[in-house]
Amino acid sequence: MKSLRHYIYIASAVLALCGMTSCGGAKLATANEQMQRGEYYDAQRTYRKIYNKLTKKEDRALRGEVAWRMAECHRHLSQFMRAAATYQNAIRYEYPDTTAYLRVAQMQHASGQFAQAVKSYETYLTLRPDDLTAQIGLSGARTAAAKSGGTRYVVRKADLLNSSRSDFAPMFMPGATDRLYFTTTREKVSGPRSEITGTKKGDIWMTTKNEKGEWQRPEPVEGELNTDMEEGICSFSPDGTTMYLTRARREPNTNTSVEIFTSQRSDAKWSAPVKLEVTADTLSVFGHPAVSPDGQWLYFSSDMPGGVGGKDIWRINLTQRVGSLENMGEWINTPADDEFPYVRSDSVLYFASDGHPGYGGLDIFKAELKPSGGWAVTNMGTPVNSAFDDFGITFGEGESGFFSSNRNDARGYDNIYSFVLPDLKVTISGWVLDRDEEPVPNAVIRIVGNDGSNQKQLARPDGSFSFPLNRGVSYVMLAGAKGYLNARQEFTSDTAEEDAEYGVDFILASITKPVVIDNIFYDFDKATLRPESKQALDEMVQVLRDNPNVTIEMASHTDRKGTDEYNIDLSSRRARSVIDYLISQGISADRLQSQGYGESRPKTITKKLAREHPQFKEGDVLTEEYIEALSPEDQEAADQINRRTEFQVLSIDYRMY
Repeated sequence: MKSLRHYIYIASAVLALCGMTSCGGAKLATANEQMQRGEYYDAQRTYRKIYNKLTKKEDRALRGEVAWRMAECHRHLSQFMRAAATYQNAIRYEYPDTTAYLRVAQMQHASGQFAQAVKSYETYLTLRPDDLTAQIGLSGARTAAAKSGGTRYVVRKADLLNSSRSDFAPMFMPGATDRLYFTTTREKVSGPRSEITGTKKGDIWMTTKNEKGEWQRPEPVEGELNTDMEEGICSFSPDGTTMYLTRARREPNTNTSVEIFTSQRSDAKWSAPVKLEVTADTLSVFGHPAVSPDGQWLYFSSDMPGGVGGKDIWRINLTQRVGSLENMGEWINTPADDEFPYVRSDSVLYFASDGHPGYGGLDIFKAELKPSGGWAVTNMGTPVNSAFDDFGITFGEGESGFFSSNRNDARGYDNIYSFVLPDLKVTISGWVLDRDEEPVPNAVIRIVGNDGSNQKQLARPDGSFSFPLNRGVSYVMLAGAKGYLNARQEFTSDTAEEDAEYGVDFILASITKPVVIDNIFYDFDKATLRPESKQALDEMVQVLRDNPNVTIEMASHTDRKGTDEYNIDLSSRRARSVIDYLISQGISADRLQSQGYGESRPKTITKKLAREHPQFKEGDVLTEEYIEALSPEDQEAADQINRRTEFQVLSIDYRMY
């Protein structure tokens, strides 16, 4: 329930009722007077009694008018589902104002009935096709129905701060994120019960954190600040010694006066509020004060003449008030209501609005000042915003703070919610393995980004590693270990604003034993390299570039078929073909030697080969005698293993002297 925040409506919303057709009867006159004074809670109860008695056919028109007024009360009390049903009753009894169709759509929108709201907006637009408010509402309802606009914010109800009534408009003391002020209508407040809401009149309470960083139970602020009138929705001067607050002054049988007051802090106590003269206007409402961080400007909400729509956001220079009053313009203000400003910096403003496209009711928007002087306004999205009223935001440390909302409360009462935007978790992880896919413990992994970041890490005993990353950054990674050649990887992290985990493995080649190069293919009975060998050869080129101080022997081996002389010649030519390719890619010839071994060096089965070919055991040597004892299928597998191209590191100090 809006409580104090509702008073901002009273001076403007109820005046329109004065021109409506008078309906005879003492009780109806009483209800109309209650509504004219903004006593919505009492008025809707009186209207309900009258509505239930209007059962005759000749009462049909009057029943439609009473339903309309009762629905207006429910709307102002944020009882959106009740309001939607009651507006529909007004239409049913042929209430003549087509605005009832718009109100049905808005109330369905505000209660999360997005599909129904879309249909109702469309129905109304057939009657009033140029209505900008309905067009914007339809756009917001369609967005909400499509469930778009979700963000990474985490929102939780701040149970310790809330009561069984309305608690809203939280505000941090400047420079003190361990002290939070807010407005409450809980049963323990000092004021009497409100005719407008049926709850106690609002007071300003506060809560602080203890030495463990835990919020304590709220208490009333000390001093003369809270009275029998409504106080709340506060902001502070940069030094925290002056509070700007909204006060609603009620007098019998008169409209409520909504004004901005100030209070001074001394010895942890707040003085009796003093009215701040914003303008000489005594008919308009002034509320929701927000002081800029530099203390120069006071932003507020008002329905004073000269605005764009219902309630607009204005500002006035606190150091030179005369002539400094200005409306924030059509970038921010709409024909509907724009209120609850919060100034985070000289170029970032937050506010609540039901005039910009949203999810229903009031939504919280962020406005950023552009170099051109205009403002770029964006909806904060879900879950900060909901189908209900979301308003009154304040920021603490980083992207965290509190706001208020009447979501999930059928009575329309407001509650305080915390929000935080968690840090993005973008990581890259993997393993450093040898060519037999065994872990290489204590390998050194370095990662350098084009954002200037530079990280270094030792692989764990199992060869694993993990690094945090930033979004949209290009990285170069290098892994190395004693007894192994270095390996290099490059990649760019995504720019998407979401958690991401990348995976990359490093396969290190030993410098003490021959290393097979997989996927090197030759034409049958020839030394010509086939095109599908290019990828493996290019990887070999990169290994040599990443290890500029090594020299290698490139060796080729054949199977047992053919004469020794033939196999030596074929393998020599094949090894030379690989060397020629490496030289063509810019590798210095004096780092490379070629050698053909024919069938003279049969392969010894490694752990990796044993896993891939379980018919062989680790340590088996694939000699001709060994192979001839195998089945024909296993003989072919053994011959294929023996047909290989591999390199052996000869030195690691090339041109180091």
